[in-house]
Amino acid sequence: MSASSVSGIDLPDNIGNAMSYKDEKRKPDLYESEDVVKLDFQNINGTTIEDVQRLLVMHNQFEDFRKLMMEYECAISEVRTKLDVLNAEMSLRTDRNPFESIKVRLKSPISIYEKMERRGYPFTVKSIRDNLHDIAGIRVVCSFIDDIYKLRDYLLGQDDVTLVEEKDYIANPKPNGYRSLHIIIEIPVFMVEGKVLRRVEVQFRTIAMDFWASLEHKLKYKKDIENAETIIEELAISADMVNQLDRRMQQIREKIDGNSLKEENV
Repeated sequence: MSASSVSGIDLPDNIGNAMSYKDEKRKPDLYESEDVVKLDFQNINGTTIEDVQRLLVMHNQFEDFRKLMMEYECAISEVRTKLDVLNAEMSLRTDRNPFESIKVRLKSPISIYEKMERRGYPFTVKSIRDNLHDIAGIRVVCSFIDDIYKLRDYLLGQDDVTLVEEKDYIANPKPNGYRSLHIIIEIPVFMVEGKVLRRVEVQFRTIAMDFWASLEHKLKYKKDIENAETIIEELAISADMVNQLDRRMQQIREKIDGNSLKEENV
């Protein structure tokens, strides 16, 4: 099997195209492509990929780490396929697609290392596997709020998908106004040597939620902003307006759907 480089660490051929972020002034939004995103840059805190690679080699973990990352990429592919199948079937039933786009990302080795350091965990493959649940991530952008919950229910209803954790920031927004539904699921990945269970974080948002979150993310990492408290307050107000828009658009769609049913029954 040929290999490609992910953040300076060679991994087996992957399901996406490599991307690089050279802007170190802000934390990049890793969900910026429909392919698996890889990062290749020196972290803001000074950690380099060479530092991470040296640690892995020192502890004889390099090959195990490569294999673990490959398994998470396969887990992303598995969940992506499940969502694509649900999208196809639901669009056939309702004559519209329940989601607009899917974006995926694999956490970079540098990000993994620094998160383990912050949490006080040893940087070993076993510790990474046991303590980090967001190495593999998928973001699903839907048209309407009710589509989010339908997709969640259908995905969790599959007998090989296990719910590990759920955080509903739509029903209970964060203080800054952020809204999204986050679930962590565990799925089997069938390798040559047998089945392994890997976890994937799935985020569900509406188009409006994604628009707000993307702008808020960019603004948050700008330095030396004047009137920061006022801007934070305005962002929270804007988040409420976005939520009202989402609810209003769903009501309009339900009216349209109701009229269509009446016409069919005539």
